[in-house]
Amino acid sequence: MKVQDPMKNVDPRTLVRKTKGDRSLWLIVIFLYMISMLAVYSSTSALAVRKHSSTEAFLFGQIGFGVVGLFFMWVAHSMNYKFYSRVSQLVFFLAIPLLFYTLVFGSHVNDASRWIKIPYTPLSFQPSDIAKFALLLYLARLLAKRQDVITDLRKGFFPVIIPVLLTFFLILPANFSTAAILLATCMIVIFFGRASLKHIAGLVGVMVITVVFLIGIAKLVGYDGRISTWTSRLSNFGSAEKKEVSFQTQQANIAIANGSWTGLGPGNSKQCNYLPHAYSDFIFATIVEEYGMLGAATVIFLYLVFLFRCIKIFRKCNGAFGGFLVLGLGFSLTIQAFMHMAVNVHLFPVTGITLPFISKGGTSFIMTCISAGIILSVSRYIENPEDLNPDTIAAATENSTPVNTPAAASASLENLPPTPIADAPTKSGDPF
Repeated sequence: MKVQDPMKNVDPRTLVRKTKGDRSLWLIVIFLYMISMLAVYSSTSALAVRKHSSTEAFLFGQIGFGVVGLFFMWVAHSMNYKFYSRVSQLVFFLAIPLLFYTLVFGSHVNDASRWIKIPYTPLSFQPSDIAKFALLLYLARLLAKRQDVITDLRKGFFPVIIPVLLTFFLILPANFSTAAILLATCMIVIFFGRASLKHIAGLVGVMVITVVFLIGIAKLVGYDGRISTWTSRLSNFGSAEKKEVSFQTQQANIAIANGSWTGLGPGNSKQCNYLPHAYSDFIFATIVEEYGMLGAATVIFLYLVFLFRCIKIFRKCNGAFGGFLVLGLGFSLTIQAFMHMAVNVHLFPVTGITLPFISKGGTSFIMTCISAGIILSVSRYIENPEDLNPDTIAAATENSTPVNTPAAASASLENLPPTPIADAPTKSGDPF
């Protein structure tokens, strides 16, 4: 009996058709993941020695996280983006108790309670990664529903900003940098949500005064926590004395200087053996050392294109929820990326920020992939509206107006009756 090759009838074009949405975003994420595998493999030699392991083991681990992350990304992009509006409230109210639990019972690393260990496993995760993701989903929902009253301080602005403040102050004690990035992202989204600039400016001023006041109170009562770490990093960053520059910054500067224009070549990094967390917090410095300024420019260009494509998707959105969702997730990832690179080149004080899609991952890598998948879900239904239910399409076409107009609320797809994507008619090549 003749045995048929199971791959003989597999059409690569069919696989391509099953991945929809913005093709440029797919290519950017895949390319960044390829850079991640090379960078992680090169930067884990010192970690391998400490763990009595090998760099190949960490490479395979990163490949595993990448496969899982890309799978979740595909699943997220395959779902109707309106589904995320319906579950955003539930996810947010599950994330808040996790943040409380982390503050009290979380694993301490460098005096910070950031991690929750999974029982009976060597694995752990950062609830802040889940919380910021949940907040951005919930914020997009709130803004979409309150567009007609968003300029009203009591009816519109306060209900939107309260979840932001709650999440910010729960993340702040253990992870100042993540809290700051999240707050900046939320302010950008709220601004595009047509909130009053006066209200936003007033809130920022109150937040600064409140944080300074709380730090002062903590100093008076003798509570230190992460305060001494924050102040020392700020003082070292602003110091003119080179001897006061942190060890991480010194090693990152040496790595960048070694890279010059073309770099030392893949796997030839020298400073990865001395640079703390070269595989995560300072992986951009490792990339510059091995691939030079040309490699650094390539990475920067990819993140800029990623942001540009997100803005383009936002401008095409007819529904408020989808537009705000893309803005929040897109700006969150790009701000984090450029903050990471700024720290690596000593343009910003040292923080524990990873480089999205590239740093050695766990929770952060997977949540980043899910975020990209949701952005692709929005773009999918912009480019392929036939995938939606015909009744929903008719209603959206009749009532929709651009998200960036004052009448966005009345036209928001958020206000349309939700229709599960599984009920939509399918065509040849559709994953459903």
